[in-house]
Amino acid sequence: MLVEQAIAAGNITPDFHSRTRPPELEAEAVHRAGVLARVAGNAPLYIVHLSSSHALREVVEARSRGTNIFAETCPQYLHLSLEDHLGQGWPNGAAYICSTPLRSKHDHHQADLWEGLRVDQLAVVSTDHCPFCLREQKLANGESFNVVPNGIGGVEHRMDLVYQGVVAGHISEERWVEVCATAPARLFGLPQKGAIREGLDADVVVYDPTAKQTLSQATHHMNLDHSAYEGMNITGKVRTVLSHGEVIVDDGQFFGAAGRGRYLRRAVSQHIR
Repeated sequence: MLVEQAIAAGNITPDFHSRTRPPELEAEAVHRAGVLARVAGNAPLYIVHLSSSHALREVVEARSRGTNIFAETCPQYLHLSLEDHLGQGWPNGAAYICSTPLRSKHDHHQADLWEGLRVDQLAVVSTDHCPFCLREQKLANGESFNVVPNGIGGVEHRMDLVYQGVVAGHISEERWVEVCATAPARLFGLPQKGAIREGLDADVVVYDPTAKQTLSQATHHMNLDHSAYEGMNITGKVRTVLSHGEVIVDDGQFFGAAGRGRYLRRAVSQHIR
């Protein structure tokens, strides 16, 4: 209904993707999902792409009632905003249309999400990596927010973007590793992943915490004609990546061979009661 009302009033710019999906509705959806999970015998519930203070409060309240609920957020909700990014208008604002939508910088969503990560109200930072090229895909159907495919690319810089929370003092280095690696492996039943311990898969990231870099489409490795974080100056950078003890990335170069990967069968997580 809100989408239809906005279009009827001629409000079709990218920012109305967010304005027609207010945080109150995100919170209502989280609340409803929590109620249904409890009615279904307290089934485990995982909330994806949480973007607002309102929705986070529902997660916290559901947990206080004993609901078996976990939630994630994404880097775009920690760094980008309705005003600065969706508010760019056409064409560039289309790059930032994603779901859930970016929230207003004038509220305290980002501060609350960082705090939620710090105190384990949010368990994971994922990416919801869903890239669309701007000209060929995002704008292919015209300039109206309701016809733009939803999604932001950013899988390459997830570790870097979350590390900015360490730099700013929002979270500890240990918590950074937890939300990016250990918790996802634990929650999704991948016991061989997410930690450095004898008998596990020897997947290791060597990270330089003092390196400086500027994020840009000109230097990223994603097949995408823009960067959602264009021009962002950050501290910290992945230097080396090992998979099963084998170096597959070093100093920005990929050394992995096609076909070396294997399918990982998930188990039921022992941490979901």
